[in-house]
Amino acid sequence: MQPMANIALRAARLAAQQIVRGFDRPDLIDISTKGHNDFVTNIDREAEYIAIETLREKYPDHKFTGEESGSSTEEDLEYEWVIDPLDGTMNFTRQLPHFCVSIACLHKGKIEHGVVVDPIRQEEFVASRGQGATLNGKRIRVSSLESLDGALIATGGRDRHLHLEGETEVQRHLLESKSFARQSGSAALDLAYIATGRLDGLYLRGLGRWDMAAGVLLVTEAGGLVGDFEGGANFMKNGNIVAGSPRCFKTISSVVRKHL
Repeated sequence: MQPMANIALRAARLAAQQIVRGFDRPDLIDISTKGHNDFVTNIDREAEYIAIETLREKYPDHKFTGEESGSSTEEDLEYEWVIDPLDGTMNFTRQLPHFCVSIACLHKGKIEHGVVVDPIRQEEFVASRGQGATLNGKRIRVSSLESLDGALIATGGRDRHLHLEGETEVQRHLLESKSFARQSGSAALDLAYIATGRLDGLYLRGLGRWDMAAGVLLVTEAGGLVGDFEGGANFMKNGNIVAGSPRCFKTISSVVRKHL
């Protein structure tokens, strides 16, 4: 494993330990609202602090961007760490055991390392550019489905209610293709599941960079494709992402581009 990926995994594990402690003691969780249906807990903040300080100890001159704390500097430094300490906060607050820690390292804007840790299932997804992707140390690949017939497609994200007509058309096409929609509440795990072939594709709207950075690398290193709703590669900026195995990606991307 690459040294930077190893440090990221250590940081994610420590953050995950804090999350499990909170999950086991729901009476200690303090929930506040950041926006409409957008929640944050004291556990999010504590886990993010642990992750960032673990990374900062090794790389004090790097930039750190966390979902809860923002960026450590406005400068465009050579290296940037993008951290989502608890992706799936709503699941966490409702005692639904589907959430994760997501950490990515960017070098000059390119994602070089990505780690997603599911503390409940004890699953660790790791990828480094050009080195492939692994789950608990074993290589993983995207699914080999040739069409959407029987495919599992993840969907979700923010502000979907503002695009009801387009969303309805996409869902209609997916149903006619005999695929099955899933909405899990954790974009990072959705992407990790595509990398390991559990899901075949996804389209998600309104994500933050921290939601997708690590997962994007997992997908591409596992042989999948990633793009935005317009067919470009600006998903990290516009927050709208399509991903999947090559065949599923092309079909989903075509439908999304037409209707969304």
